[in-house]
Amino acid sequence: MPKLQGFEFWSRTLGGARHVVAPMVDQSELAWRLLSRRHGAQLCYTPMLHAQVFVRDANYRKENLYCDVCPEDRPLIVQFCANDPEVFVQAALLAQDYCDAIDLNLGCPQMIAKRVQLAHEKLSVPVTCKIRVFSEIDKTVRYAQMLEKAGCQLVTVHGRTKEQKGPLSGAASWEHIKAVRKAVAIPVFANGNIRSLQDVERCIQDTGVQGVMSAEGNLHNPALFEGRSPAVWELAEEYLDIVRLHPCPLSCVRAHLFKLWHHTLQVHQQLRDELAKVKTLEGIAAVSQALKLRCQEDMSRQEEGAQPAGDLPFFHWICQPYVRPGPREGSKENSGGCSKRALEEEEASTDGLSKNKQKKQLRNPHKTFDPSLKPKYAKCDQCGNPKGNRCVFNLCRGCCKKRAFKETADCPGHGLLFKTKLEKSLTWKGTQPGRQEPPQVGSGAPGAFSEVMGSALA
Repeated sequence: MPKLQGFEFWSRTLGGARHVVAPMVDQSELAWRLLSRRHGAQLCYTPMLHAQVFVRDANYRKENLYCDVCPEDRPLIVQFCANDPEVFVQAALLAQDYCDAIDLNLGCPQMIAKRVQLAHEKLSVPVTCKIRVFSEIDKTVRYAQMLEKAGCQLVTVHGRTKEQKGPLSGAASWEHIKAVRKAVAIPVFANGNIRSLQDVERCIQDTGVQGVMSAEGNLHNPALFEGRSPAVWELAEEYLDIVRLHPCPLSCVRAHLFKLWHHTLQVHQQLRDELAKVKTLEGIAAVSQALKLRCQEDMSRQEEGAQPAGDLPFFHWICQPYVRPGPREGSKENSGGCSKRALEEEEASTDGLSKNKQKKQLRNPHKTFDPSLKPKYAKCDQCGNPKGNRCVFNLCRGCCKKRAFKETADCPGHGLLFKTKLEKSLTWKGTQPGRQEPPQVGSGAPGAFSEVMGSALA
C-alpha cells in the first residue's frame, strides 16, 4: 500500500483525529492510552523513546513497544528523540510495523532537515514532528516550513518556547500556532492551554488546526475529551483494572494516581505519604480505595451551598485541571534564574531535605540522604574522578592502570601488579632449558614485555 501523505494521511490513516493524547515520558503507556481512548481520545502517542537505546537494546524495544501495543490501541504514533539521522532511521525501521507513523521530538536542533528527510525516504510509514515555538513568529514559521520541505507529513506545535517549563511555563501562544497553520500545507496539531473540551473547541476555532493535543490536562482528567469531570475514584478504579490486564511499571501507576488524586492529596496528606511508600499494585489500589472513602466522608459532611476550597472550580474529589503557580515575586524563578534544584532547595523542610528526597527517604528509610553526612571523596590528580584510597599514585583506577602499565609498576591498592608479573615471567623463562638469558627489568625487552603486559591487561 502506498504511503499516504499530508491531509490524506491525517484523514484516512488517523481517521481525522482531533482529540490527541500527547507523548509523555513514563506516562503515556498502553494502559493509560486505553483509558484515554475509552473517554474520547482519538489518537495517542507512545512515551518518547531514545532511538539509540531502542536500536541496541532488545529488552528496551520489548518493554516499551513490542509488548506494549494491542489492536485497540490504534491509530498510534511512536515518538523518538535522536540526534543522529542514521540512528533515528534504524530505530524507526524497527518500530514502523507496530504503529501508524513515526514522530521526531525536535528538542535538539542539530541536523533537523537531514533526520526528517532520511526517515521520509526510508520508512514505509509517514514521519511527523513535534516542535516548540521560538519567540519570533516568523522564525517559528520558517522552522515549520523547513520541516514540511524535508518530508514531515504532520507537525504538532507546542505554543511555548523551550524556556517555558515548570514554574516558568506560562500561557502558550496560539498566535504562533495560527501562523504556522496558515503557512504550511500539511496538518497541524496544537498543544498548550488545554484544560477542558471547551478549550479544545476554542483552540480549533481560533487557530484553524486539525487537532488538539493534551498532556497535563489529560493526566488530571482522562475524560477531558468527553467534556466530563467525573469523580476521581471512577477513573482511578478503571485505570487500575486496565493495568491488571496490561501491566506496566509500578512507577507509572503511582505517578498517574498522584496526578488523578492531586487535589485530594492536598487535603489528606497522610495518604499522600502512604501512596509514596507502597510497593505493590494492590497496595496502591488500597490507598486509592482509602482516598475514595475519605472523599465520600467529606461529601457527607458537605453543607448545602458550600463552595470548593481555594480557587478550585470543583470540589477536590472531582477530576479537574491543575493550574501551575506562577513565579513568586522577587524569587529566582521570576528573575529567570530558575532551576529544579533551586526550587527543591527553596522548598526544603526544617531537616534540610527537599520534598523529593523526603519521598525517597520514605521508600528507603535506611539510606542516608543528608548531603552533610555523605563521605567526601578525594579527586584523582589527572581526571577529577574519585581516587583510590590506597593508590600509590593518588589516581583513580583507570588513570592508575595506564600509568602502572607505562612505568611497569605495581599498585596493590588497585590490584595492579605489572612489575611483579613481569619479574615472575622473566624468572620462569630463565629456568627453561634452551632459552636465552632473560634481560633485567627495565633493560628493554619489548617482546617479553608486550607478551606479559598483554596477558596482564587481558
